[in-house]
Amino acid sequence: MAEETNGAQPAETPKVNMRVMAQFVRDLSFENVAAQKKLQGSNVQPDIQVQVSLDANKRDVENQYEVATKFKITSKNKEDDQALFIVELDYVGVFLIENVPAEQLHPFLLIECPRMIFPFARRIISDVTRDGGFPPLNLDTVDFLALYKQEIQRQAALRAQQGEAPVAN
Repeated sequence: MAEETNGAQPAETPKVNMRVMAQFVRDLSFENVAAQKKLQGSNVQPDIQVQVSLDANKRDVENQYEVATKFKITSKNKEDDQALFIVELDYVGVFLIENVPAEQLHPFLLIECPRMIFPFARRIISDVTRDGGFPPLNLDTVDFLALYKQEIQRQAALRAQQGEAPVAN
């Protein structure tokens, strides 16, 4: 069945343009607590906690945005809860983004952009832990969509708790 039109050509939606302009380490620290406390032996069983947070800002240049992924990784010994190592990484990407509707820009910045730079941050974390004398820590893929939804729900709950009206996203 042919689709009827009134003679007008369908409006062509502009193609989304996304490009990584630059990426860099803003801050990195690795603390080898196990070496400082001289922890060794077979009774060391690491328990690793990973915290990820995101931040996005518009730059002064048109259509350019800076997206930061911040990782805080703490490894503790399961037996005595003593820290083995702590890694903190603030990894930033500078993106050129065009033709994304304004109402979709926020999730785009906090889901798609971190996905693009995550493999580079994971590599740095793996190298730092290996160079620090531990087996290389290869982080599992982060579900940035789930992280974004979780943050939106957390903010909505906080607003509801404070008696504010919900904000549409």
